[in-house]
Amino acid sequence: MKPADPEHPIPIDAPTRAARPPVVCYPVAHLPDPSLAALRAARAGWTKVSETLVPPRDARCFEVPAGHFVRIISVDGPQVGDLNLWSAHDLTERFFSGKTRALHGTHLSTGDRLWSCLPHLRPMATITEDTLDWYGFDADGGSVHDVIGTRCDPYTHALLSHGGQYHHCCHSNLTRALADRTGLAVPEAEPHVHDVLNVFMCTGFLKGTGQYFMKASPVRPGDFLELFAEIDLLGALSACPGGDCSSEHSSDAAACHPLRVEVFRPADSPAGWEPSPRNSYDKSHGRPLTPR
Repeated sequence: MKPADPEHPIPIDAPTRAARPPVVCYPVAHLPDPSLAALRAARAGWTKVSETLVPPRDARCFEVPAGHFVRIISVDGPQVGDLNLWSAHDLTERFFSGKTRALHGTHLSTGDRLWSCLPHLRPMATITEDTLDWYGFDADGGSVHDVIGTRCDPYTHALLSHGGQYHHCCHSNLTRALADRTGLAVPEAEPHVHDVLNVFMCTGFLKGTGQYFMKASPVRPGDFLELFAEIDLLGALSACPGGDCSSEHSSDAAACHPLRVEVFRPADSPAGWEPSPRNSYDKSHGRPLTPR
């Protein structure tokens, strides 16, 4: 973080340097339109095909075929969830929170897409409804559904607690869930667990220091985040041991609640929709593709 008292003198032209206008790194005006109206119209007559209850301080996997909808729902108390997504056919294609953040911003809502990692870089899912979209950004700069936090994990917990062992961090929860679903051993499953979408979590950066902060989530029972699967998905959701993350995470003391995941099959595919194609880059990186 920035030091409170810089070691170097302020240059005479500091105000001029700081006054230069910001430039958006990745303008998204030319990205394909998510066609929210067509996606939402496809919900008429849909059928619920699966329901998964995620216990407090634990995680569960679920599958969402391409063209289906999935809702993550607050059940009986304010609760944050950590979401991982993979291609159902290839665990090496997974959610890329960093590029999603670069394209859409630090916090996601309706119309934003969740993008997969390189070299695939294609939409995995589109957010079609967010009952917390009213929250916006508060006076502290906080907002919900962030792609800036990585996930609570036992390694950072051990580092900050001088060796304390805690096994129900979201990283561990997701690892166990993926191992259970795929049959992989825990050490084989762990490398596939990745940075998350922090569903319902309220976060931001402290002014002055830039430190990542969390505050009590505004989520209430009945609130949900709905996504449309652009490809066949395997998902894993952890009900964070921090509960609503109003005070701490990686904790057995915080009040925690379950989350429910519901998957719906529409009667017909959305008008004009096709599964997301892989990225069009030729992967040559400036070299011949054929071996010498």
